[in-house]
Amino acid sequence: MEEQKLGRILVIDDNEDVLFSAKMLLRKHAKEVVMEKNPKKIPFLLSNDQFDLILLDMNFSQDITSGQEGFYWLREVLAYDPSAVVVMITAYGDVEMAVKALKEGATDFVLKPWQNEKLLATLSAAAKLRNSYQEVNRLREVNRTLSTQLNTGKSIILGESKPMRQLFSVIDKVAKTDADILLLGENGTGKEVIARTIHERSSRADKVFVTVDMGAVTESLFESELFGHKKGAFTDAKEDRIGRIEAANGGTLFLDEIGNLSPAMQAKLLTVLQRREVIRVGTNTPLPVNVRLLCATNMPLKEMVQRNEFRQDLLYRINTVELNLPPLRQRLDDLPLFATHFLELYAHKYKQPVKRLGSTGLKRLEQYSWPGNVRELQHALERASIMSDNRELEAEDFFFLPAESATPAPADAPQSLDLDNLERETVQRALQKHDGNISKAAKELGLSRGALYRRLEKYAL
Repeated sequence: MEEQKLGRILVIDDNEDVLFSAKMLLRKHAKEVVMEKNPKKIPFLLSNDQFDLILLDMNFSQDITSGQEGFYWLREVLAYDPSAVVVMITAYGDVEMAVKALKEGATDFVLKPWQNEKLLATLSAAAKLRNSYQEVNRLREVNRTLSTQLNTGKSIILGESKPMRQLFSVIDKVAKTDADILLLGENGTGKEVIARTIHERSSRADKVFVTVDMGAVTESLFESELFGHKKGAFTDAKEDRIGRIEAANGGTLFLDEIGNLSPAMQAKLLTVLQRREVIRVGTNTPLPVNVRLLCATNMPLKEMVQRNEFRQDLLYRINTVELNLPPLRQRLDDLPLFATHFLELYAHKYKQPVKRLGSTGLKRLEQYSWPGNVRELQHALERASIMSDNRELEAEDFFFLPAESATPAPADAPQSLDLDNLERETVQRALQKHDGNISKAAKELGLSRGALYRRLEKYAL
């Protein structure tokens, strides 16, 4: 127990006898004890390692009794790490010097020769303080990381069709477990909404839900974004930063577009998932994490495994349970439900009377294949509700739906459709619709520009 409480200790004193005595005493109670005679090596030690406690002499050979050297090095330590826990030691201590040391930022003050029990008690109290500092810093970093991801309301999943009833049944079974889940489905089918719903129905509902768009994370920033980094780890590392995985500790981590990871990124992620610990860039300290993992993709991972584009061991790790989300064309019975929900939403948003979907309007929507699924339907209803002066939206209010895509698609279309061909055609249609404008096409498809470029390269478009 004592080892875990005291952690790693750095002792700095120019007296070898003091260093030897400290090491003999503390090695039984600390995880590691590092000894150093020369205080000028403090910057090097702190920049290359992390210490839970620092025992710092106040008087070195150049300045025997005033303690000024000790105060100088105390300020240097705190300038490098404001949360450092430093216990000052001296053979010439008095109350005045002790008070000054505390005012300068020291945690406590002990006299040489020390009493072993008293020194251990002092360090034990300091270790508890260090743990408190770390928890405060962790919470502050988590708050900063999650400030743009606050969940402002409960997720709503709509559907009364047979495919959705089957999906709800599975969700009810798996949500209360901690099983890792892989969500498969086309763009716009609501994978993130389903992921949030699973989180809200789980035992982790009162914890954080952290999302990461893997398609938008570049390889150069992958480790920093997911694992975090230490100040100074690289050129732009201006401050310590917590990673997304660490931020999700105790809660749910949702990795969207996981099929876009490069082989190198897949290997790094797999290591973290296997060990359930992360190491921030610039440190060697593993940090244990406890997360419930949800992943999503619209890519055929099993086929990618056969082509050596996705690691089989990673696929096994992330899909304890696999959920397939049906495209909108296979659940057209849910169109009236979606229309009522979104039209009420936009009436409130734009402060206008609630509109409803007319019979010809519903027929027009049923005749469209909805390559963008629910997301495309939502945008279509928003546009129609804004542009139409009628209380009922009829076929003519959806004039902007592409005519070439208006052929009916059977609601029971086979599940064995080739996803690569389907995705390729969808990307082509989006590019044609927006005259090759990458930004507009990516926005309509619900992708980042980088993710769309990767698909253009994949399909040689």
